[in-house]
Amino acid sequence: MKVHHLNCISTCPLGGKLMDGGAESIIQRGHLTSHCLLIETQSELVLVDTGMGLKEVHDPHSRISEFFLQLLRPDFREEMTAYKQIERLGLDPKDVRHIILTHLDFDHAGGLDDFPWARVHMLQSEKDSAFKQKSWLDRQRYRPQQWGTHKNWLFYNAEDGESWYGLEKVRTLDGLPSEIAMIPLIGHTLGHAGVAVDTNDKWLFNTGDAYFYHEEMNLQKPCCTPGLTFYQNMMDKDRKLRIWNQERLRELKRAHPLKIELFCSHDLLEFEKLSGRSAEVPAQEMLLRNDRRLTP
Repeated sequence: MKVHHLNCISTCPLGGKLMDGGAESIIQRGHLTSHCLLIETQSELVLVDTGMGLKEVHDPHSRISEFFLQLLRPDFREEMTAYKQIERLGLDPKDVRHIILTHLDFDHAGGLDDFPWARVHMLQSEKDSAFKQKSWLDRQRYRPQQWGTHKNWLFYNAEDGESWYGLEKVRTLDGLPSEIAMIPLIGHTLGHAGVAVDTNDKWLFNTGDAYFYHEEMNLQKPCCTPGLTFYQNMMDKDRKLRIWNQERLRELKRAHPLKIELFCSHDLLEFEKLSGRSAEVPAQEMLLRNDRRLTP
């Protein structure tokens, strides 16, 4: 399987370097990625998260709450949507037959409507929590406007599965190879999960929003920027479990440094290291790539 790293519309939060640790001042906007994976199997394409999609670009106020539009100021560029980046890679977006969601927050699920034919995989507890719209913040983060494909959704219990490097994983996802694993990482949301992909050389482990800043996975002295610490505390649904899962991820990194590559959804340095390009540049077809399409 071949894996592409896509940044599907960055967010530019208030707070500058207090958020991303890289901006020159707190007056500047920060830069957080929306790190998604595009997986090429022998016969189809699989997306891990969608970022924000074409409908967010064209009419963001009808899709995203004003609270998050003002707080995060997404960099709405059509060429950065998953749909357009797939085209730039010389692939057909209609070959995206499966989408695996880490969770249903608006910046992870906005592009679902761009792929209405795809089956969507998530934890049952994520759907249950999101549909309740229990609190004011839930109604800001979970946007039913983005759920036009809900009839295609498949749900999994976090307890049904086996061990994966000491972590529990759900059973093999319907219609997908065993080289793709969903790993429950509850805390940021009540149905939050990571997604691991076996590339033969190593596992790529997209941990979603289990953490936000690369130094949180520092094995000697983990730390986070003040802004992202505040943001994670504001957003988490179970803080105790989120912190416990971060500890488990550090232990995983310590025990298997050559077998598993950990990364999160929003860290700029992690994205640019793994993708080999600036987060402001969309993925595009390599000049030497064979002109081909996936077969049905």
